[in-house]
Amino acid sequence: MVLLYNDILFPRKVNNIIHNFFIKLHNCLKLIRPLLVPPARLDTIIYINMTSLKTHNLNKHFEGVKAVQNLSVQFEPGKVTGVIGPNGSGKSTLINALTGVTPITSGNIVIAGKEKISQMNASETIDFGITRTFQEVRLFEQMTVLDNILVVTTARGPLRALFEKHSKYHLAIAEQVLKQVGMWQFKDKDAVQLSYGQRKLLEIARILAMKEIGKADIIFFDEPFAGLFPEMRKVVVSVIQKLKSEGATMVLVEHNMDLIRELSDTVIVMDSGELLAEGKADHVLAQRDVIEAYLGE
Repeated sequence: MVLLYNDILFPRKVNNIIHNFFIKLHNCLKLIRPLLVPPARLDTIIYINMTSLKTHNLNKHFEGVKAVQNLSVQFEPGKVTGVIGPNGSGKSTLINALTGVTPITSGNIVIAGKEKISQMNASETIDFGITRTFQEVRLFEQMTVLDNILVVTTARGPLRALFEKHSKYHLAIAEQVLKQVGMWQFKDKDAVQLSYGQRKLLEIARILAMKEIGKADIIFFDEPFAGLFPEMRKVVVSVIQKLKSEGATMVLVEHNMDLIRELSDTVIVMDSGELLAEGKADHVLAQRDVIEAYLGE
């Protein structure tokens, strides 16, 4: 072991004490490491299955502005719930409240029919199997494409993150999801160098990685198709369809009604923070009050 202290600063006896301390610490950490970091193998991953999410009288107010009002809705596993409404209707505020980005004023979130939450922090969402994309893509800009995926596949927390290293298992997951969205060839490129569309695909690949290792099963897509070329849109459509077939609970905020019709099993319409309509896409979009909300009377 290399000593951090030398005889110039401390007598040899002190150096020996420090040296022995680090040796003992190292040996102790070797003993507890298996308890902190289970072997990264596919058959040891515990998957979150059939996780539903619902809100009960959810409210989010910004002083006098009631962005979300008494909203009670349910998002079911294996289904895509489209969330639509005119600008300022409360769609993004709802997602931000359900993913801990903004605090809830009142009401509850119920996860898997048993976890009743009155407040959630963004750092806690992964504990409940929740992840999301953003309208304005959020990546680790100075990290490579590959590292942006690896960082979500390994352990978080000060102890486990200290000992866990990327393994062949993590690299295989990263390769799999990056190839799925057509980004593998850019794996060594820094995220900051990517185009807007590529950045969106990388963010979606990150969600796929989290789903693959069992970290997330409730997924919020906040306008994932905005600004994408047609070929990129096809990739995102295929990802959402794949996640649906795997039983994920998905919430899709989108302005393109053709995509809402194609992908959504259920649609909820918001207006002025309230639930305006709910049901199948074609039925909901034909309702007079929904048309008036979009186009005016």
